[in-house]
Amino acid sequence: MKPEDITYGTFALIREMLETTEVVRNFDFKQTMNIAEELRSVDKLLLTGEGSSRIFPAKNAVRKALTMGLNLAVFTDGSRQSALYDLSDFAVFCSSNSGQTKEVVLLAQKLAASGNERRYAVTANKDTLLQQECRQTFVLGCGLEQAVAATKSVVEQALIYESVLWHLKGIDLGARLPSLASALEQTLNMPIRREIVEWAVQAPTIYFAGYNDGVAEELTLKTNEITRKKSDFLEGTYAAHGIEEVMDKRDIVFWIDPIESEMEKFQEVLVEGVGLKVVAIADRETPFPTILVPSAGVLNPYVFLCAGWNLLVEIGLASGIDIDRPVRARKIGNAFIG
Repeated sequence: MKPEDITYGTFALIREMLETTEVVRNFDFKQTMNIAEELRSVDKLLLTGEGSSRIFPAKNAVRKALTMGLNLAVFTDGSRQSALYDLSDFAVFCSSNSGQTKEVVLLAQKLAASGNERRYAVTANKDTLLQQECRQTFVLGCGLEQAVAATKSVVEQALIYESVLWHLKGIDLGARLPSLASALEQTLNMPIRREIVEWAVQAPTIYFAGYNDGVAEELTLKTNEITRKKSDFLEGTYAAHGIEEVMDKRDIVFWIDPIESEMEKFQEVLVEGVGLKVVAIADRETPFPTILVPSAGVLNPYVFLCAGWNLLVEIGLASGIDIDRPVRARKIGNAFIG
């Protein structure tokens, strides 16, 4: 993206993406310290919500908790499915930017009725229905978003969850945020090769492959909202395990943080077999055309996410799309009507 270009500045979506760097730089790491202390007395944590409020924030936290080796088991599912579970021994975070997403509010009400006191909310608004049903609420500091596609709020929600884990681990995440903010700023402002954008514009379907940490899956959703193209998330090595049967050689696969030992297989199955383009998004060079980003170490998923945003903006603009206003998608997918 080129924020100095007046064309880019006319879109709320781009402005909100660029505001993410200050959201990270100003994030209050200490705000979740008390919740982390409460969670030391529980074994299980559920992170729920719908769409972008859950995909990256929750799945990034699940991967981090497992990687850290925490005693706290972290799970995620949508609110409707979660309502079918016995959550009596769980702490539960309910996330909804609007604070009025129907599925999330109903789950919070069920938890309250069952007497589960370890219910928390994350919203971008004060005094919401969700806040009324939860014992403690974290209100995002990023401000409301005008574009339909959520961006800066997704990153702040993820930081809230991740900061809890770092507190439990006894490590100061706050010290790492200035360098992360700089990496995100560099990533959001870097140019994307025009040939890569053109490949994507011409593709019937845009695939995102990668780890199940929410990055590739969230970008799959954003592809629908920002570029109006069909997209699919190929978890792990799914791309080499059967879906090649229905792929088109005009399709493109963006592979987030490629797995070294699987590169030869992707080359064989996708590039040579199907004949499509595979483009890596990574902090290192790869055998594939690579969108190279700065490294943020264990916080790399945030950088990869922002690289994907940058890419999708370029695809949307090159396609002549109004990236602020999808035709059918709504800001609140399913609002609670009392």
